[in-house]
Amino acid sequence: MSIVMTPFARNRLFPRMPRANTIQDCTPAGFERHLNEHEPLAVLDGYAPFCKLHVHRNWTSTRCLTVPITDANRHLLRSAYEARTRSELPVLVRWFEGVQPPVAEYLVVILYSREQLAKEGTPIEADWGVVGCLYTMEPAEIPMAPITMMRNALGVEEGGSGVPLDREAYLRSVEFWENNANWR
Repeated sequence: MSIVMTPFARNRLFPRMPRANTIQDCTPAGFERHLNEHEPLAVLDGYAPFCKLHVHRNWTSTRCLTVPITDANRHLLRSAYEARTRSELPVLVRWFEGVQPPVAEYLVVILYSREQLAKEGTPIEADWGVVGCLYTMEPAEIPMAPITMMRNALGVEEGGSGVPLDREAYLRSVEFWENNANWR
C-alpha cells in the first residue's frame, strides 16, 4: 500500500508560515516517508468506505489538536468566519488563543482512497492520499466537526465528499465540540 500527501493536507498540516498547532519537527516529505515505512498501530474505518484512519504513535513534538472547554479557559475562545481554501465558502469556526495543550501521544492520519480523490478532482498515483491528521492523547478518532459533516453532505462542488449527513454521528459530534475546541 502506498500513501502520498495531498495538496489540501500539505497546506493545512505544513503551512508556508509554520504555526504551533500544525505538525512539528517534520517536513511533508518526511511525514509521507514515515507513513510508508512504518506500519500503523491500528487501522480504523472512517466515516465512509473510501476513508481509513491510520493510528501512529506520535514521533514529533506536535501538540493535541483540541482542548477541553472549562470555566477557567472559556474567556480565551475566539470565533470568525473562515474558508479552508479559496474555493470554499467561509463557515463559523472557533478556537482558543493563549492555551498550550500537551504533546499528543498519537497521530491519527486521515486517508482517502485514490478513487475518491479522483472524484474530488485530486488524482494521485498512490493507493491512498493524506487529507488530514488528528493529534490526540488516545489512539482514536476525534469526532468530525459538525460543519465538516455538513460540508461533506453538500457535495464535492462545495468542498465536501458527497457523503450524506448521519444524524446520530452529527449529534455525537455536537456533544464533543460543545465541550472542546481547537487552539491557535
